[in-house]
Amino acid sequence: MKSRTVGEVMTREVAHACGDTTFADLMLLLDRRRVSGVPVVDDDDKVLGVVSEADLIRHQAAGVRANGRPGAETVQGLMSTPAVTVHPEQRVSDAARVMERHHVNRLPVVDEEDRLIGIVTRHDLLRVFLRTDEEIRADVAEMLGRPLGPPPGSVAVSVADGVVTLDGHVDRGPDAWAAIRLAWRVDGVIGVVNRLVPAVETAD
Repeated sequence: MKSRTVGEVMTREVAHACGDTTFADLMLLLDRRRVSGVPVVDDDDKVLGVVSEADLIRHQAAGVRANGRPGAETVQGLMSTPAVTVHPEQRVSDAARVMERHHVNRLPVVDEEDRLIGIVTRHDLLRVFLRTDEEIRADVAEMLGRPLGPPPGSVAVSVADGVVTLDGHVDRGPDAWAAIRLAWRVDGVIGVVNRLVPAVETAD
């Protein structure tokens, strides 16, 4: 099974704000689109940052009101920046790691010129990763059967809660690394346990 890319799971109709969008208008946008956060773009659709409900809650808790006019503040002073973004050709598993590393729930998707073309959320990624262990095991076995994989029948595959365990005897180090690399390419894999050992050569 080919590993899915961000471009295949992202949402293309993206709700977004501009730097001069007011606090009040942003609240209306989030409510109308039923989303918990949006990218902030400039006049060229390049991503400046991301603003979320968490940013708004922190803002309200601080009790900040510019010029004494509630709701008149703009997104420019509320957003988290710089924005963490991904490209559509990146693998879903890579996007998941980026989210985890940066502790974010959504990633704007940008083109080669850093213009906004979509957004991917944790929910989008979970739809890919919510696969049964048997589905994952079958796909890993299929990957290992490809020409660049280890010798046929040399590796046994088992999966528990998304963690793949590779058991068996392989002829050389590169075969083991090839097996591990191929297992990681399967959607839904959250870990790989290597129990592969060198094959014992018997004397003639």
